[in-house]
Amino acid sequence: MMFDPGLCQEISSTKAWTLVSRSLLFVLSRPLIAIALLSAIALLPIAVIQPKQRPKWGKRSLALGIAALLFYILITTSALSSIGSYFLTRYLPANSTESADAIVVLGRGDEQNQLRAQRATELWRSQRAPLIFISGRRDTPIIIDLLRQAKPPIDSDAIAGEPCSLTTEQNAQYTAAILWPQGIRKIVLMTDQPHMRRSQITFESFGFTVIPHVIPFETSNRAEKNFLAIRESLGLVSYGWQGRYNPQEIPPTSIIEGD
Repeated sequence: MMFDPGLCQEISSTKAWTLVSRSLLFVLSRPLIAIALLSAIALLPIAVIQPKQRPKWGKRSLALGIAALLFYILITTSALSSIGSYFLTRYLPANSTESADAIVVLGRGDEQNQLRAQRATELWRSQRAPLIFISGRRDTPIIIDLLRQAKPPIDSDAIAGEPCSLTTEQNAQYTAAILWPQGIRKIVLMTDQPHMRRSQITFESFGFTVIPHVIPFETSNRAEKNFLAIRESLGLVSYGWQGRYNPQEIPPTSIIEGD
């Protein structure tokens, strides 16, 4: 069973941040687009100012362009990826075989859905938990469809999800709103390595006992991996600063419906 997407509450600020974050990830992971955009930003002041002021602004634009290019080179280096990976994963335990009440799978985008569906199926078949629950606005319907195509089939009542969440905090909130009334307290939490630490602590703040199950983030694009490491490092610190790791109240289902 899956929560009706038509009941999802819309929060404009959350949608805006999600759109900006995904757009940056798309641009910075494609070198030609990124360099063209950074060059355009650097040259824009020269194009719009008066001719008499162009020599002064030309130097500033050149400095801006060089700084932007150096920043882009930095985020594509393997050293940054290693530092970010260490910061995000040094406290993560190894995947265990411990059983739970549910397997909670967090979405991450189209390229990651197939692997997440496959790994969730494997965990369910090994009787790690009787329920697979998918969380994420765009990914939930896709992953659920993939699970339903599994051979031999997965029991229909063993698949559920919520297609409303746009952030990690909403992943935890909405999952708790639906699973907590069902008596589900212990979960196997599945997401990629950079995202796991923030996800684990956030779900624990809603009272879940979390068994982390890390899966690879599938991409050969170094810039994409590095930007993801930067974003997740900032997110990990930001959530702590905002108090989102403190114990939270279990929300009612109306937090999704907006009633």
